[in-house]
Amino acid sequence: MSIATVNPATGETLRTFDPFGPEKVEAALSLSAEAFRTYRTTSFETRAGYLNRAADLLDAERDDAARLMTTEMGKTLVAARAEAAKCAKAMRWFAARTQRLLADEPVAPDDVKDSGAAEAYIRYRPLGTVLAVMPWNFPLWQVVRFAAPALMAGNTALLKHASNVPQTALYLEDVLRRGGFPEGVFQTLLIESGAVEAVLRDPRVAAATLTGSEPAGRSVASIAGDEVKKTVLELGGSDPFVVLPSADIERAAAVAVTARVQNNGQSCIAAKRFIVHTDVYDEFAEHFVRRMAALRVGDPMEEPTDVGPLSTERGRADLEALVEDAVAVGAAVLCGGRRPAAPELKSGWFYEPTVLAEVTAKMRIHREEAFGPVATLYRVADLDEAIAVANDVPFGLSSNAWTRDAGERERLVRDLQAGGVFFNGMTASHPGMPFGGVKRSGYGRELSHLGIREFCNATTVWIAAD
Repeated sequence: MSIATVNPATGETLRTFDPFGPEKVEAALSLSAEAFRTYRTTSFETRAGYLNRAADLLDAERDDAARLMTTEMGKTLVAARAEAAKCAKAMRWFAARTQRLLADEPVAPDDVKDSGAAEAYIRYRPLGTVLAVMPWNFPLWQVVRFAAPALMAGNTALLKHASNVPQTALYLEDVLRRGGFPEGVFQTLLIESGAVEAVLRDPRVAAATLTGSEPAGRSVASIAGDEVKKTVLELGGSDPFVVLPSADIERAAAVAVTARVQNNGQSCIAAKRFIVHTDVYDEFAEHFVRRMAALRVGDPMEEPTDVGPLSTERGRADLEALVEDAVAVGAAVLCGGRRPAAPELKSGWFYEPTVLAEVTAKMRIHREEAFGPVATLYRVADLDEAIAVANDVPFGLSSNAWTRDAGERERLVRDLQAGGVFFNGMTASHPGMPFGGVKRSGYGRELSHLGIREFCNATTVWIAAD
């Protein structure tokens, strides 16, 4: 895939970029390693000053950043503005808290008194240069949620962003530079996927993080494992949205629509499978389908638009194939299931919000991630069946459940195979909460105190008694 900005609403190629050659990649690696030698010794206060100034710039330029994201990957302008604001918020969150999150952690004297220590503690030190391989769907947020903690911890970073959002990648590098980060601390590498292995194997790269597809995660993990380098992976998701009889059904249905079509349905943590107790299934389905069918599909630059285009033509084709397979095996289309008929949408990669019912394990969409505005509805007899259906996928990123019953909540926390359980609301990422999954959704955590420590050397310090 070429490195280019292609407007998904029109299919028009707006700008192309030549990939970095070996000399330019070498220069970036050398600069990053050199920058780390001095940047790692800067104070938390100094790093926080850089990051706060970058946040101020991002806030001031929010509209321009939003238009750039919308142009490159098709999210609605409203969603893009919110993404830029969220990034600035996360920058300030880590700037304000890293000194506490990475403070020396004393070991209780009683726990090590038989070791001969007068004192022992843990110090969190940066690892070095971290390679970040990032996806297009949240082109600023995915990077910032890695970069803000990694840079605050004293690491340097190399970004290999998705090939369809090069201008967003370069913009973020520019914002961080203008915020004051020294040269080489954060660099964007305009390279194709085939060039990632050589960068990851370079001894000047200490670790890697990837958000993206399962095949990409397997590749990076395999290479990093061969080089004995730390990785964090956030891969696909097919999150369940469980609705039980005690829920506020109309409210659950309204949130379900947002949970499914956020970012045009292209979110790993979007709810995708709606698992509803039979006692409230019909009521939920009526509200949910009506609201999904009423969504406005259109130009993402227009404020009233609810759902914009898929990011790529290939992405839409993959989504269509999942729906066609399900229908061929017996799924019922309750709304959508096709490209929009409006002439003004013909040239873009649009797809109607879709709800499928009567989904079975024979269908690909039952186990594969639907990356677009397509929801699947399941009717279940009880809580046991709801949990069984929720866990019957290879993914385990997050989950949503609607119930007012404390016993049901405890059971769901205990038994759902996911990195998060969100009750009576939709999954969302926040700097204060760890983010990540289990099973084929990856490993490791981003955000919170856990995320910032992923790329730190937890150093044991032991001081002998006299």
